[in-house]
Amino acid sequence: MSEREDGTAAQEGRLPSIPAHLRALMAEIGPEWGKNVSSNVKLMVAEFSKVLRGGPKGGIERHAGLRYGTHERQAVDVFLPENGERRRPALVFVHGGAFVEGDRNRTPEIYSNVLVYFARHGVVGVNVGYRLAPEARYPEATRDVGAAIAWVKENAGRLGIDPGRIFLMGHSAGGAHVASYAYDRRLHPAEGPGIAGLVILSGRVRADNRPENPNARKVEAYYGADADFEDVSPVNHVDAESVPTFIAWAEYENPLIDVYCAELAYRLAAAKRRSPPLMWLKGHNHTSAVAHIGTDDEALAQAILGFIAEPP
Repeated sequence: MSEREDGTAAQEGRLPSIPAHLRALMAEIGPEWGKNVSSNVKLMVAEFSKVLRGGPKGGIERHAGLRYGTHERQAVDVFLPENGERRRPALVFVHGGAFVEGDRNRTPEIYSNVLVYFARHGVVGVNVGYRLAPEARYPEATRDVGAAIAWVKENAGRLGIDPGRIFLMGHSAGGAHVASYAYDRRLHPAEGPGIAGLVILSGRVRADNRPENPNARKVEAYYGADADFEDVSPVNHVDAESVPTFIAWAEYENPLIDVYCAELAYRLAAAKRRSPPLMWLKGHNHTSAVAHIGTDDEALAQAILGFIAEPP
């Protein structure tokens, strides 16, 4: 399936603003975010979908539902810039959903907002679906990420992608899956992960079933209740040779995710003897951290573009 993405509500090139009432709502629920994560996520998805509906989508071509495997969830949507270049960077995005939920198209706007934004800035966007727990347990979601990366490499020529500039990005549980792929050598293909860099956005990069984790049972559904959480946690597999990594997290996170993102930053810095690029998203929550991409609050998106242009 192919269709040209043409913006309708927005003037070409003008990104929508986060309205004052939504900013107020974010400020109101932020400090209470962890008390009702599921409801807060749904609320933010609904509100940001309304905002993003008015955003520009012209200048790109979308190819939806391309298969990289036989399972119905093993499919990608590709967003191609219409700039005529033949060796462009690519950003491969993996959504969250607490290991047992989620979809690459949670709404018509989320998570395609991420790929639309980057495609409009000359980066081929690839939105990845993958199998969920309990049907697929650790490390099967990471194996799907690897299969999607292999598919991108195999199709790089026809998609105009430079195979040496493929970047991988994951949000929430998607951050766990992409980090396992990037850091854990046991899950690499023989030639290595084959990516130029990794973007972790509010990623649960340490597996845990602590009482303070409201998604503890969902973590167990993927990793197993009796798993060796130290062994399966991607944060424990970084070393001096780990791929360049950009890390960002919100002021108001699902419990422990900010702690684990900060731990990842520390471990990378200790191993590489320099800090990775970081961003702390003031005023944002776990869901707005990804849902605001495509609005005129561009600090995060522009920082990621800078990372793609020149990874450290």
